[in-house]
Amino acid sequence: MEDEGVDDVTAMRRAIAVAQEVRVTARPNPWVGAVLVPGFHQAATAAPGGAHAEAAVLAAAGGAAAGATLYVTVEPCCSFEGKRTPPCAAAVVEAGVRRVVVGIEDPDPRVAGRGLAALRDAGVDVEVGVCAEEVRAQLAPYLKHRSTGRPYVILKLAATLDGRTAAPDGTSRWITGEAARADAHRLRAESDAVLVGAATVRADDPALTVRHVEGTSPRRLVLGRAPAGARLHPCEEVEGDLDEILDRLGGQDVLQLLVEGGPTVAGRFHRAGLVDRYVVYLAPALMGGDDGLGLLAGPGAATVADLWRGRLVGIEQVGEDLKIVVERAA
Repeated sequence: MEDEGVDDVTAMRRAIAVAQEVRVTARPNPWVGAVLVPGFHQAATAAPGGAHAEAAVLAAAGGAAAGATLYVTVEPCCSFEGKRTPPCAAAVVEAGVRRVVVGIEDPDPRVAGRGLAALRDAGVDVEVGVCAEEVRAQLAPYLKHRSTGRPYVILKLAATLDGRTAAPDGTSRWITGEAARADAHRLRAESDAVLVGAATVRADDPALTVRHVEGTSPRRLVLGRAPAGARLHPCEEVEGDLDEILDRLGGQDVLQLLVEGGPTVAGRFHRAGLVDRYVVYLAPALMGGDDGLGLLAGPGAATVADLWRGRLVGIEQVGEDLKIVVERAA
């Protein structure tokens, strides 16, 4: 079905693009985009406490919303429970919207299909599943958090072409170039918390702040004890079972955790099967030899049959470096 000559996929992809603009500000709410046709009014979810995408686009459209089609990436909310703003499903009905096209159902148990049911019960034509895979990819951290209670874990690694993350003396600055470092800072800006091991703090003294892009610096976590005077202070020191740490962070509304190493911490998360996405930056450089630090410390696969295999989801050149993104196979 089309409105104003625009098909559902085109309109939904515009809503997805609008949602991406608030990726770093909407958390812990889902970053949602909405487009109203005709008129092409568009809006995205504001920072917590502000208007949701649906409410914002309806306000922008005013009376033009009556009889229009609303495209929204995630199912509209339907109750005040746990919300700071009125339910969007009721606002959509009140505005007289004729048709609502939704990317995915919201897995939050406070919604989980009830928003769709409220719209249908009010006589609104509802379609679900347009560009669903694209929306799920965009909202992967939110979806995992709402379905498991844990954060989405990204393991960021930077290495030479021969897989070395640091020289034998422990130095690792800088393996990759400025463009790759800026891209990694974007990952920080999109994350609620960043974690490194105490050995990395001692070797590199990282600040773990967002500097090369716009965005708020995440919570800084050290697995172990951070030396006094380290640049990342104030930070939080965490120890113990990784599963328990993730459960605790999830309970604190950490939707995305960025693990930045070093190789011992990276190896622990990998062997425990806790990494959802691997982001590896490869520099056009060679350490040479076998005495530099590898990507993952600790025991690996004993035989080729035991290799961990993921799914390649992205590869691009960033400056002079190569960025490879791999996710756990379904």
